[in-house]
Amino acid sequence: MGVFVFLPLVLPLTAWPIARLAEQHLHPRTATRLLTAVAAVMAVCSTLCLALLMVVGTAQLPGNPLPDGWSDPEVRAAVPYDEVAGKAAIPALCAVVAASARALWHHGRVRRRAHQALAGLPGSAVAVLPDDVPYAYALPGGRRDRVVVTTALLDCLEPAERRALFAHERAHLADRHHRFLLAVRLAALANPFLRPLRTAVAYTAERWADETAARAIGDRRTVATAIGKAALVSRGTTVATLAGLAAPGPVPRRVAALLGPAPAVRTWPPVFTSVGLAAWGAAAGTAMSAMSSANAAVTMFLILRTATPL
Repeated sequence: MGVFVFLPLVLPLTAWPIARLAEQHLHPRTATRLLTAVAAVMAVCSTLCLALLMVVGTAQLPGNPLPDGWSDPEVRAAVPYDEVAGKAAIPALCAVVAASARALWHHGRVRRRAHQALAGLPGSAVAVLPDDVPYAYALPGGRRDRVVVTTALLDCLEPAERRALFAHERAHLADRHHRFLLAVRLAALANPFLRPLRTAVAYTAERWADETAARAIGDRRTVATAIGKAALVSRGTTVATLAGLAAPGPVPRRVAALLGPAPAVRTWPPVFTSVGLAAWGAAAGTAMSAMSSANAAVTMFLILRTATPL
């Protein structure tokens, strides 16, 4: 395997430029999908390589349950610095699995509790809660997707701004933004180098919903006003939500983007631009990560197969 087994652990660094530039130069829908795909592939590749390293490390431990042949010098020679890297991979992979399981459990718990809290209300697409705390969020799943909003927030908005708020939250549900957010959250837990992509997707998902809402009601300024008002009155509100869907995000940047022209929709940025070069760099890093992890997995499989007695 050589150094190929380590490459997927550091190749997420190639995605940092596109994580920053995609927010500014790509359509939010394109940016969200691109960054999520890059993060997911790189997270899977780095986790696979950690698992391969863990096999080598576990085979060195006394009393390990793996076949004796897997601790042969020929197997260990396939990994550079096998004694240190193999043993270090054991707690690293355990931490990744534990953190991912905890995130999934928390996500499911918040989702279940939110649906249980709405169980006694009419099964409409919008649930208005009589609460003095101003907040709104999109709640997917259950019998049907729902938009949850409190009277405290609605009282602060004009009728047109309320329509903008509902259009924004419905856009989260229609485009399944919670899946993108959960995917990048798990990816960042699998590899800390992917955290910039998680931050970027949290912003671009909100911008995606902003643009969808602006197109739905036909007034970008009204959506910008609604976002600004909702962020001001809900500042400091602590409400457990699904994957940050109710988080206001960098509101000034969102408002400024809505006060400008609508972004151009492109499936891929032009090559000879900063964002185009960054996108191709991230694509190359993702491809290298996939090939490196595949090469390491196939090599390890062949070595272990040879070392396992029949």
